[in-house]
Amino acid sequence: MVSFPENRIPVIASVCLFFSLSVFFACTALRKTGKSGYSNDLVPYEIKRVARVTGKTQPGEHLPNPNQTHDRYDVGGTDLGIAWDMGHGKTGLLFGDTYGKDWEPVKEGGPGRAGNWRSNVLGITEDRQLEDGITFSSMVSHELIPSSHIVDGSGSHTAIPTAAVNIAGVDYVHFMDIRKWGGPGSWETNYSGLYRSFDKGMRWEKCNEIRFSATSNFAQIAYAKKSGYVYMTGTVSGRWGGICLARFKESDILKLERYEYWSKTKGWVLKDEKAADPIIDAPAGELSLAYNSRFRRWMITYLNEDRHQLVLRTAKEINGIWSAEQTLANAAEYPGLYGAFIYPGYENTDEFFFLMSMWQPYNVFLMKARLK
Repeated sequence: MVSFPENRIPVIASVCLFFSLSVFFACTALRKTGKSGYSNDLVPYEIKRVARVTGKTQPGEHLPNPNQTHDRYDVGGTDLGIAWDMGHGKTGLLFGDTYGKDWEPVKEGGPGRAGNWRSNVLGITEDRQLEDGITFSSMVSHELIPSSHIVDGSGSHTAIPTAAVNIAGVDYVHFMDIRKWGGPGSWETNYSGLYRSFDKGMRWEKCNEIRFSATSNFAQIAYAKKSGYVYMTGTVSGRWGGICLARFKESDILKLERYEYWSKTKGWVLKDEKAADPIIDAPAGELSLAYNSRFRRWMITYLNEDRHQLVLRTAKEINGIWSAEQTLANAAEYPGLYGAFIYPGYENTDEFFFLMSMWQPYNVFLMKARLK
C-alpha cells in the first residue's frame, strides 16, 4: 500500500475531484450540444419529391400535376410558394415573379422571354391529403403587390413576398421591393414592408406603418406564431447573410415600436433593430420557420448557397442552440434549387412537407420528409 504525506492528500483529492467534474460537465455538454457545439436534434429521412405544384409537365417527368396552372390560371413559370394557414381550413401559397402560359424552359433557367409578367400571385387550397400533391381551389392570378417593373436599376424592378401570417382573421404579407438583381445569390432592395387582406387574399392594401430599410436585417423574413407572439427571423437582402431574430405580440404587428430584437448580450431589446445579433451564421436565404409541438422543437429551413443545399435546423429554444444543418435537398439532384418553405398543418406530426423551387425548370414542387 502506498502512503502519501499528509500535506499531499488534499491536493491530489482536489485534482481528482476537478478531473471528475470536468469529465461530467464535458459529457453533459456533449449530450446537449453534440459535435462542434451543435445540439443533437431532429433528422429528416425518406425525403422525396411528391408532385409538381405549378406549370406544365415537362417531357420525361412522371409527377402528379393536379393544378395545371398554365392552362387554368395563365401561370406557366413561377417560384417560391410561401405557405401559411389562412384560417377556416384554407392555406395560402404566395409565388414570386410569375409568367404566362407561353413560358418554355430555357437553357439558362428562369423565365426566358415569357410574357404576362406579374411580381406575385396567390394560390389557395383546402387540400389536406398531400400524398398526391396540393390541389388549388382557386388562384388570385393578378399581381397582388404592385411594382412599376423598372428594370434599369433606378426604381422598383419587382415586389417579392418573403413571408405571410394570419392574425385575427387578417392575412399579412411581408414583401421586399427589389431595386436590382446582382450576381449569384445577391440583390438590392429599396425597402421591405407589409400588405394585408381582409377578404382571404382577394384584395390587398399597403400597411404604411411597417417599413424596413434597404440595409435591414429583416429585408427578408419568416413568421411563426407561438404563445401569443409572432416570431420573425430575418436576413439582409440576398442569400449571404446570417439570421437575426425579432418578436412582437400578435396585436402589435403594425406597431414597429413594439417589436423586440434578440441580442446575445442584452436579451430582448425593445424597438432597437440594430441590437439584433445573428442566431444562425451566414449564409442563409429564403427562410421558413415553424414550431413542432410533437417534438417540442423550433424548425427553420433555408438555402445554404455555399453548399447548394436546402437545409433544416432545429432547436429547443428559438434563440438557440441550433442543430447542425441537415440536408433536405441538394443541387446535384435538383439543379438550381432554392426556397424551402414549410407547409403548415403538420406541426404535431413527424411528417414534414415543404415547397422547393427550381430555376430550371422555373417552377415549384412539393417535397416530403419524415422526422426522427
